[in-house]
Amino acid sequence: MLSIGSTLPEVRFGQLVNGEMTNPHTNDLFGGKKVVVFAVPGAFTPTCSEAHLPGYVALADKIKAKGVDSIICLSVNDPFVMDAWGKASNAGEIQMIADGNGFFTSRIGMDMNTGEFGGVRSVRYSMLVEDGVVTKLNVEDPGRFEVSDAQTMLDSL
Repeated sequence: MLSIGSTLPEVRFGQLVNGEMTNPHTNDLFGGKKVVVFAVPGAFTPTCSEAHLPGYVALADKIKAKGVDSIICLSVNDPFVMDAWGKASNAGEIQMIADGNGFFTSRIGMDMNTGEFGGVRSVRYSMLVEDGVVTKLNVEDPGRFEVSDAQTMLDSL
């Protein structure tokens, strides 16, 4: 399971950039950078859409002012869904990254099986990653939204 000091596994993600499909690797997103990542169980779901993503959208400038190069929203969804959710949420400052097959989420031990609701999804968490190494990690208890929010991350920077 992921912990502070863990090096992120090298996997390929999905992302739409200017309407074009890209498949950045872990090193492309995190290598030589200070990155805030927050992961959600699913795009367009209630807590994710009403609180989690909007909090990071609202505080993106303040988070980046603390020396953060980028903010990534990660979900086990496809890149088209993540792109549409980002656009619908005015999340221009956030990189909407898809872990469509759940490889990354599973390899870091942050996967959960929601059964018929959606299958394998991510637990809710946030982390600060510096040059591919986790330096801060906030993992939510099941069904909670208390420690992975944008304000908690901002306060810890």
